[in-house]
Amino acid sequence: MTHTDADLIARIEEEERELVLSRFDYDDAWTLGTTIVRLAQERGLKIAVDIRKGQQQVFHAALEGSNIDMSDWIIRKVRTVYRFGGSSYLIGRRFGGEFNASTSLPFTEYVAHGGAFPIRVQGVGIVGVVTVSGLPEADDHALAVEGLRALKG
Repeated sequence: MTHTDADLIARIEEEERELVLSRFDYDDAWTLGTTIVRLAQERGLKIAVDIRKGQQQVFHAALEGSNIDMSDWIIRKVRTVYRFGGSSYLIGRRFGGEFNASTSLPFTEYVAHGGAFPIRVQGVGIVGVVTVSGLPEADDHALAVEGLRALKG
């Protein structure tokens, strides 16, 4: 692992410690989702956004120019977050780009590419996942983080 990789991993771990919410309900999911959609529209981004509360999909939006593959990637990123308990970007960096080979998990079901971020509630743990798909993985991750920061205030 290079110094740069270690720095990136440390930054993502800090984001995960920082972005723990005091609560997360259906109204919060709507606010988070619409915030990310608004940011994407302002920037002309062609993305899909998905929010899960537990296993329930409580928000999904596909913006003009997005495609069905983005929804497939969302499902695979979400599985990775729930299985490994961290953001898909963090998990990918920890495995050094060899996630599927190292875990023997099928690429058709799990991916460790940025964009899916665990929604944690203080004293509870992971209660959901917010996912952005359609941009380079660092940008998917950054947009999800930006949305969570706005929600947290």
